[in-house]
Amino acid sequence: MIVLWLIIFRAIGLEFRGQFNFQMWKDIWDKSFGVSSLLLALFFGIALGNIVRGVNLGGVENGVSIYEGHYFFLPLWDSSFSPLSATPGIIDWFTIIIGLISVVTLAIHGANWIILKTNSSINDNLKNVIFKLNIALAALTLFSLVVWKTVNPNSLDNFAHKPYLLIFPIIYLTGLVGLFFIKKLKKDIHGFALSTLLILGGITSSLASLFPVILPSVNSINEPLTIYNTASSEYGLSVALTWGILGFILIFIYMIVQKRLMAGKIDKMDYGH
Repeated sequence: MIVLWLIIFRAIGLEFRGQFNFQMWKDIWDKSFGVSSLLLALFFGIALGNIVRGVNLGGVENGVSIYEGHYFFLPLWDSSFSPLSATPGIIDWFTIIIGLISVVTLAIHGANWIILKTNSSINDNLKNVIFKLNIALAALTLFSLVVWKTVNPNSLDNFAHKPYLLIFPIIYLTGLVGLFFIKKLKKDIHGFALSTLLILGGITSSLASLFPVILPSVNSINEPLTIYNTASSEYGLSVALTWGILGFILIFIYMIVQKRLMAGKIDKMDYGH
């Protein structure tokens, strides 16, 4: 619900700011757009933090499940504000760290998008910002690995047992290291590609560390949700595969059309172009 409201405020911020030609009115909706965008990035990271940390499946209290083991309910935060609590909330110090990583990563990606798609006067300054944010991201990444081992001592075991999964952290590190040379990159697309690798590598590394688990359980009463105990029937999966292929084809067509319509720099395009 929080994410839904933030998406709504992003949309109405864009639409409402031009309805009246008063600077105060425009400032209000510019701020609404900015704050909702910032919080949206934060909560996307917090959501990922909840996935890798796990939830109280079955709502176990005093060793007894209150409801079925594949259901869960989380308060916004627990009084202990700790991921090690038996009943963790959505927000704790661990998920906040992952949320901050999300904010910094998406800020880098957004800056690279501006550089790629515009000839803005701030593009050179943005490269300096990206460099500084990348330093912060590297520090946050190392710190998150340490605290992740505290929250889940077995968090990195998958990479030791299945070395082929290391390809995903390598993708992330490629983007991270490459962005330290942002000021020397000759083509704008290179910076955008590197920040894309950051996002792709970060999400896939998190999921690879859990595989085949989809959602861990923080209690020992109910098993975690995995790709096996949450899978649909064979018939359902076959139908999903058929429609999924069709869906991906439509997505690719949409992306190609968008690419052609928005090709090159967009400085001179009007809103709604």
